[in-house]
Amino acid sequence: MRIKKLKSYFVYSSEHRSGIFILTLLILLIQVFYYFYKNRSLSEYKLSEKEVQWLAVQQEIDSLKGSQINAKSKIYPFNPNFITDYKGYVLGMSVQELDKLRKFRAEGTFVNSAKEFQKVTGVSDSLLALISPYFKFPDWVNRKEVQQNNSNHKFLDSQSKVVSLIDANLATKEDWMEVYGIGDKISDIILKEKEKFGAFVAIEQLQYVWGITPEVYEKVHNRFFVSEENKELIKKINVNSASVKELASFPYFDYKLAKGIVTYRSMNGGVQNIEDLTKINDFPVEKIKIIALYLEM
Repeated sequence: MRIKKLKSYFVYSSEHRSGIFILTLLILLIQVFYYFYKNRSLSEYKLSEKEVQWLAVQQEIDSLKGSQINAKSKIYPFNPNFITDYKGYVLGMSVQELDKLRKFRAEGTFVNSAKEFQKVTGVSDSLLALISPYFKFPDWVNRKEVQQNNSNHKFLDSQSKVVSLIDANLATKEDWMEVYGIGDKISDIILKEKEKFGAFVAIEQLQYVWGITPEVYEKVHNRFFVSEENKELIKKINVNSASVKELASFPYFDYKLAKGIVTYRSMNGGVQNIEDLTKINDFPVEKIKIIALYLEM
């Protein structure tokens, strides 16, 4: 009796079976729809996140191409006679304009005003208006008292004291220690850092040296410059032929990044330009303008 009663629960009419089938089918369709919709949403979200990250990187790349001055970066006053490739990129100058200035300086002459700077380089009025407020000519320019020697450049400060502008690649331990905030230890670190690279390519590199605070860097920037004459000392590295070990030895890279570069170039037929490297995880984008000057493709 009990078995018959229990069995009655599992006996369905044709209408019941049809209803159960339709309900089961509907549940399956809802599950499939939800699965694909969720995966699609996550995919779109990830793509959007990558696009945002790429836009941030692209801003750095644009500044490398010299398209415009990055208004968010602090620009210190500088003598336009000693503009390096790095500084030129940051300011927005073209290679041709930099070459004109370099040729002019090779004759042992100086530009002594913003107007003369434009005449020599051929920069546009708009670019001159942006960068000329940062030009810092020594007092002797106005007094027509030029003083120069082979290893450094002398000028008069606001207190009429003779101060030497020193090439950072020729500076001695004692030269660095004359800067308030740089002692025995930090001066040694600076010299070792220069040795790693062969030579500094831009005075801005000193921002990344351990122990150099923003306040100390400002003093360094006003006391030292990087000359183009030491380019042959720079230890350049070819990103398309260097081994993982060689890439990892570059001060701004580590083993993980070096391995990532080798993997990228093997999968993409080589590294074509500096922009390719920004696609690699953990690439130090904030140093991209400096790194570019040490690399060969």
